[in-house]
Amino acid sequence: MRYASVDALRGCTVAAMLLVNTPGDWSHVYAPLLHAEWDGCTFADLVFPFFLFVVGVSLALGIAPRAAERDRRPALLRGVLVRAARIVALGLALHALAWWALDLPHFRPWGVLQRIGLCFALAGAAVLWLSPRAQWMLLAGLLAAYAAVLTIGGTAPWTNPASRLDTALFAPWLYRYDLATGLGHDPEGLLSTVGALATTVLGLRAGDWLRSGRVRRLWIAGACALLAGAALGAWQPVNKNLWTPAYVLWTGGWALWALAAAHVLVDRRGWPPLGRRFGINAIVAYAGSIASVLLLVAAGAWGPLYAHGIARWLAPLAGPKAASLAFALAFVGAWWCVVWWMDRRGWVVKI
Repeated sequence: MRYASVDALRGCTVAAMLLVNTPGDWSHVYAPLLHAEWDGCTFADLVFPFFLFVVGVSLALGIAPRAAERDRRPALLRGVLVRAARIVALGLALHALAWWALDLPHFRPWGVLQRIGLCFALAGAAVLWLSPRAQWMLLAGLLAAYAAVLTIGGTAPWTNPASRLDTALFAPWLYRYDLATGLGHDPEGLLSTVGALATTVLGLRAGDWLRSGRVRRLWIAGACALLAGAALGAWQPVNKNLWTPAYVLWTGGWALWALAAAHVLVDRRGWPPLGRRFGINAIVAYAGSIASVLLLVAAGAWGPLYAHGIARWLAPLAGPKAASLAFALAFVGAWWCVVWWMDRRGWVVKI
């Protein structure tokens, strides 16, 4: 069953991704649109977990009902794995483009789409083969095991277990790598994917509640997750770079409330599903926007486009941060036109 509220929430999340990723000038960005430097959580830090949460919700709505017949599960699993592989391959292709366009010293195998594909595959297997109770146990196990690892190894930059493992296995092909010290870090690396998977499994459980009409549980669970995240954050930080258990719970609480609110407003009260057009072509919008940025940068057009199109006339009037934000909003608007045009023609591209 397809819920307009889920498409709208996914689409708003993708639009927020584009907004956060494309300021006109990275030196002038409003604080909420910047990721926390290490510990902490800003608006920008909510975007990726919201998307993975919605991935879990969508799996619960689209795959779980068909998994009731056990003989269909192998075919469904093959479909999940094939789609996951395509998402990962698209992420690798974008990173190859970035390697060329930005003249980077190393190719980076990890990334946003790669993490989405991996979590999609594992959560898809969970929804097919694990009962609801077993999914809760999986979620608790992921959080407890990862919290234990971080307790033993610490959460300090560069020397935490996630960074050390990524450096040992993948250096120098990381988001950050210091050749002099031999230390590296990747925010979408291997070990921190444990936390990202927990976010996706939480989405599975939320999707099951939504499908069965238990919206009150979404509100209650959201409050519990926020309280638990805040409490756990006093012991182990809320940290996106490591996707800590406290970060899973804190962002998951807001995601649960966002899903409940979207369902009540859109599905029950008939509000327009703002963001739906981004939502039904989410991967195309995200990947296409990244590719367009890289090509504009490679052509030397990104800086002049911002300087002459926005900054020259708006920065003196409203300030450089407002001009930088206006450029990002214009970029989101341009891609809204693309997905609007696709929707008008009934084009829904599934990777």
